[in-house]
Amino acid sequence: MPIQDEAKAQRLLRAFMQFDKADWHQSNIEGCRPSEIKLLLCIKRQVKLTSHKMKVSELSRMLHVTSPTITQLLKGLEADGLIERENDPLDRRAVGVALTAKGELVTSRASEAFFASINGLIDYLGEEQSEQLAELLTKVYIYFNEREPDRSMACRHGDKEA
Repeated sequence: MPIQDEAKAQRLLRAFMQFDKADWHQSNIEGCRPSEIKLLLCIKRQVKLTSHKMKVSELSRMLHVTSPTITQLLKGLEADGLIERENDPLDRRAVGVALTAKGELVTSRASEAFFASINGLIDYLGEEQSEQLAELLTKVYIYFNEREPDRSMACRHGDKEA
């Protein structure tokens, strides 16, 4: 790699790494961690769209995490009175999950905080740079998403050779 390209790559890498250190989202809203807020918002959105309680397997698939991870998060949210679980009358093994009134309130506050933060960024950057940032981040996502199969193949081949 030419030295100029390496310097550009290092600068881009440093910019990406800064997001790990930046406090760009609130780490705790109403006593909930970001992973819990993400799960609550997912439940709220899907129940609103489908009008049925969410199953653990559905939440797991949507959030790309294992069912045991979702189950652990749900236990804490249930203990805090943010969700309720109910056995499915048609399939006794399945459990439906919905927000309680307290869970609805927390998700509303989390949404307000998130959009206030994003609107603050738009004010800071301005309309034009905000549009450019959205376009660039979308391109970055597409780039890495399209490369994912190639990268996983390389890792698998690397494991076989090792």
